[in-house]
Amino acid sequence: MSHLLNRDQILIAGCGDIGSQLGLNLVKQKHQVFGLRRNINQLPPGIQGIAADLSQPDTLINLPQQVDTLFYAVAAGARDESVYRKAYPEGLDNLLNALQQQGIKLRQLFFVSSTAVYHQEHHEWVDESSPTEPESFSGQIMLEAEQIAINSGIPATVVRFSGIYGPGRNYMLGQVNRGIGYPAEPIRYSNRLHRDDCVGILQHLYQLSQERVLAPIYLASDDEPVSLNEVSDWLAEQLDREITDTSARRTIGSKRCSNKLLKNTGYRFKYPSFREGYPQLIQSFKN
Repeated sequence: MSHLLNRDQILIAGCGDIGSQLGLNLVKQKHQVFGLRRNINQLPPGIQGIAADLSQPDTLINLPQQVDTLFYAVAAGARDESVYRKAYPEGLDNLLNALQQQGIKLRQLFFVSSTAVYHQEHHEWVDESSPTEPESFSGQIMLEAEQIAINSGIPATVVRFSGIYGPGRNYMLGQVNRGIGYPAEPIRYSNRLHRDDCVGILQHLYQLSQERVLAPIYLASDDEPVSLNEVSDWLAEQLDREITDTSARRTIGSKRCSNKLLKNTGYRFKYPSFREGYPQLIQSFKN
């Protein structure tokens, strides 16, 4: 546990909900954490703000000289191709160039990606070695950004998150509360990950990276890929609502994500399935 005595400098780019919680956890471990985002007023106390725009290289000046680890955890502000391009490949490229120009050498880079990079839609199981031939612009652009990270010359690990749910992410709860659910046929598998596990996984991999070389890619999803119909029916039962409309929008694809490689590193999920993850959210939703 000697690494906990080292006071690392950590830069979290795109320090939003997940990045801020991760930053607070790392501050508790006595690390120095910098959060880079356009508006630093929303950063929690303890995280040192760097006001910059990843799409504007001239704002990426005066970066902390002793940064050891970079988490690139940006959320695109809109589902728009140009926004995605600026947020992911261009933003990452701009930041890595700025670090290089300022002579800052990273020990480890983490790039937060998405399971949108997978194209499989016939209920196949996918893992880190599965082909990635996405047809959506979001998947294609994310894959491009992953390659920038992996080919950066810095030890880099891509973490592909499946559908994130948790505090403030109540889309499906809201739908079911209005009596809208998903049809039983055709079956559509979905994969999800609680916000707290997103944070937990990044923190776990960070600590592991100080002891050993990580894999280049980890697929991060909970233990139970499950049909959208099963989730919406279960939520309806918990909310004491009747599903009267099964016209909920079908998501693209139907695949099942394997978390075996991640679990082999020793990570244990706080919320192994939606059944453990939703009760607290349902309570807050009812209130």
